[in-house]
Order: sequence, then structure tokens, then C-alpha cells
Amino acid sequence: MALSFLDLRHTVAEPGYNRWLIPPAALAVHLCIGQAYATSVYKTALVEHFDASLTAVGVVFSIATVMLGASAAVMGTWVDRVGPRRAMFTAACFWASGFLVGALGIAAGQLWLVYLGYGVIGGIGLGIGYISPVSTLIRWFPDRPGLATGMAIMGFGGGALVASPLSRRLLSLYDPGGDPASGAAVALLFVTLGAAYFLVMMLGVFTVRVPPPGWRPAGAASATRAGAPRGVSAASAIRTPQFWLLWTVLFCNVTAGIGILEQAGPMIGDFFRSGGSTSVSATEAAGFVGLLSIFNMAGRFVWSSTSDYLGRKPVYVGYLGAGMAAYVLLALFGDASTAFFVALAALIISFYGGGFATVPAYLRDLFGTYQVGAVHGRLLTAWSAAGIAGPLIVNRFLDARGEPGALAAADYRPALFTMVGVLAVGFAANLLIRPVAERHHVADAEAPVTDPSPAT
Repeated sequence: MALSFLDLRHTVAEPGYNRWLIPPAALAVHLCIGQAYATSVYKTALVEHFDASLTAVGVVFSIATVMLGASAAVMGTWVDRVGPRRAMFTAACFWASGFLVGALGIAAGQLWLVYLGYGVIGGIGLGIGYISPVSTLIRWFPDRPGLATGMAIMGFGGGALVASPLSRRLLSLYDPGGDPASGAAVALLFVTLGAAYFLVMMLGVFTVRVPPPGWRPAGAASATRAGAPRGVSAASAIRTPQFWLLWTVLFCNVTAGIGILEQAGPMIGDFFRSGGSTSVSATEAAGFVGLLSIFNMAGRFVWSSTSDYLGRKPVYVGYLGAGMAAYVLLALFGDASTAFFVALAALIISFYGGGFATVPAYLRDLFGTYQVGAVHGRLLTAWSAAGIAGPLIVNRFLDARGEPGALAAADYRPALFTMVGVLAVGFAANLLIRPVAERHHVADAEAPVTDPSPAT
């Protein structure tokens, strides 16, 4: 068969394969799908092109976020069964097709096609692509799971750092002088991104390998010695209190972080508003948003790597406990100076990113490597829920306080103190997590390296 190279049996690493090639393969996928954080670059252009509201165009990103969680949950077991190569290839096809269908919708003036393309089809690619390398990374790095998953998942947080300037440059080429760019320019941008991302993701597809049965890194003679428990199936995992406690932890951490991230640009201007004008320029506000992207990406690597030494539960105590303190300080004293405001916001966003990158290793500690990708996929429904809850909490409070462009620091305090309460719930849930009961474990702690497809 033409696609037989995707079969799991053809993905098993040969003797001497360098496991440090796996994080770059995963990074190739995550940097591409991380473009989802850069949709604001062409949002205004789409509003004008479709003569629609910001809310109507913003629904595109909301659909993609919901589909990310839904597809990760539904397809997680399939990803673990067929292996990372077929899963990454499938993600590349959906992600690229989403751009192409979205481009068709823009060219035809049909917003519903953009919903279908970037939102639904692209969102499926987001979910499959996000979880596709997780279990493979954990099996290659049983001794450093936080480091391995952090290196890959930081790409999702940093994808906007590549996509934003690239998209702006392409739009200026396709529509010189356009401010905002024309719909035709955005359609061409979508076609270009779809093709480029497919090619980059294919680099990961051809590079990725799974370890042969029984493989262990030097110094780790067994899974137990490497620190992993025996395995728990995805079906059993979702029936344990540990899964739902960790779901609550992730939901609370993401809700608090995404509330800041979604409002970052206007927020810094509002905090330093006096007499109807703000001391923060539009350029400085854009720079602040870019800085938060850097801390989002760095937190995914630094904090998840730290968890290999401190442990997953203590690191989440830091995310949630220090996060509560940072929110209180931001609410009470954030308007004292821009440097203090930026430092607190950057710390909060680093915890937001770190929570994403550390959770696969936390799942591995609790449920083992058996079907960990499927368990991770189900857990990401917390992200979908938080993606709705976080902005909703912040926007509802701000809508009640006044009009955009007339808000001040005090208007943010009810929302910020609410986030302290949200983090407190997550903090308590994290403290309640205990090892999974023996009755939930399966006999074999590792997913076998087999191929479900018939021989060709």
C-alpha cells in the first residue's frame, strides 16, 4: 500500500537510534499547530471582509478550541493504537485542509466555510496533532518525562512567535499598503500557511520513531526503576478520582491563565489609564503580548523540566499557590508600575504554559505509559471548558464595569479576585491526589509495539 510507511511496525527504531531526535520531531508538529495563538493577526481583516462582528469572527477560534478537546478525547485511544507517525500524518492532513477550506470560504465570502475549515477540520488536526507525540516522548524519556514533553509542548506556546511575523510579512506582500489586508490577501495567506505547515509537519512524520519492546535508557533497567507505575487503561482512568482531580487542576490553572492572555493587550492599557487616556501606547501593548508569548513558551520548558526534580505535585502547588499570590498582588498593586505589572503577568502566564507541559508527565506518574496518550486526550476536555470559562469570567465582569476604552485598574479587581478563588479550588484538588488504586492497573504496563493493519 502507498501509505504503508505509516504503519506502526515501520516506525520501530533501529538499534542505535538517537532518542534526542524525537523532541524535534514533536516540535515540528507543535510549532505548526501553535499558529492557533496568532489568529489576531488577520482578525480585523476578516471582520471587514465579511462585514461581521468581532464576536462572529472570534467564533472561528472558539470552534477550533472546542474541536481540539473533543478530537483529542475521542481519538486518543486510536492515536495510541496506530502510533505517532500515522497520527501526525493525519493531523497534518486535517490542519492543512482546514486552511484550504477556510481560504475557499474567504474567497467565496462564506463565513460558515471558515467555521467548517479552520474551526472544525483544522480543530480536529489541532487535537490529534497535540496529543500525537505525547506517549512516544514519555516512552523514550522515562527518566525525564517533564523535560521531553516540555520541549515539544513549548512549541505550541511559541507557535505564534513564528506565525505572527510570518503572517504579517505575507499579508504585506499579498496586499501592499492594505490596512487591514484585503480578504483576497488573507485567502492567499491561508493557502500558503496550509502548504507550508503540511511540509514542516511531514518532517516530524518521517523522523519520529517508537522504542523497540523492552528498551530502556542507560541506568533505567525497568519501568519501575525509571519511576513509572504499572499501566492503567484510558477507560479505567476516567473512572478514578485521580483523573477528575487532575482535570479540575488543569481546568483551574488554564481558566486563570487564559483570562489574562485573552485580554492582555487592552488590560495593560487600562491599568495605566488616567483622565481618559493611557500611558501605554499600542506598540507597547503589542510588545507586552509578545512578551507573554515568550513566557508562555519558556514556562512550558522550564517548569516542566523542574518537575523532574521536584515532582509533579509540588510543582503544581507552585503554579496554583504562587499564582494566587500573583493575582492578589496584581489586583491590589498592579497599577503601581508597568514593570511590576508586566512581571506579575509574565509569571502567571509562565504557570499557565507550565501547567500544559507538566500534565502529561503527571498522568504518566499516576497512570503509567499504557494508553497515556488516550488519557491525555480525555483530560484536554478541561482545556476546552477553560477556554470558554476564562474569557467569559473576565469579559462578564468588565462588561458590568463599563465600556472598552474607559476601564481602569479597579474595574479588573472583581475578575482577578475571582481567579484567586478558581486557583484555590485547583490548589485543593492537587493536594487531594493520591496514587491510583491497584485494582485499576492492567497486567502489562506498556502498550505493545504492534500494528493493527494487515501485512502488505
